Amino acid sequence: MKYSEWLETVPPEFVRDPIWKLEVYRLALFAGDIGWQDILTISKNPLMWSVADQLYRSLNSISANLTEGYSRSKGLDRARFIEIPLGSARESRDWYYKSRHVLPESVIKHRIELTTHLVGMLTPMIPHQRKNAIREEQAEYKITPSFDIKVEIPSA
Repeated sequence: MKYSEWLETVPPEFVRDPIWKLEVYRLALFAGDIGWQDILTISKNPLMWSVADQLYRSLNSISANLTEGYSRSKGLDRARFIEIPLGSARESRDWYYKSRHVLPESVIKHRIELTTHLVGMLTPMIPHQRKNAIREEQAEYKITPSFDIKVEIPSA
């Protein structure tokens, strides 16, 4: 499946919601959706049950907290709800790395690139809402064409 094909499967109730205009939300929802098969594969190994659970929680927290934050008024409150999915995207990337022994290399590579792309999209949103600098040291995240959402998505 390609991202463009996945977009066509999303119910109209989501597409009509104003948050759908945010690419970061669409990609976060996509990440949670494609991560489902990854989590099922990871959980087949009893030693990885906690990793599967943590990945499931962090991956789905990205879009869930974006939706909650989007419903807040602009400013510090909304910035806080962008910090949460930022942390969840980083956490998801970390859990994917720890899953590299049970998931195919192509899946790990894609998911790490996708979660890094989400981190790169979320990071500049926080100071914009706060109207001042982010608390952490600025890192350079390339959200350029290096991550291609038009390719076939590897699956577990």
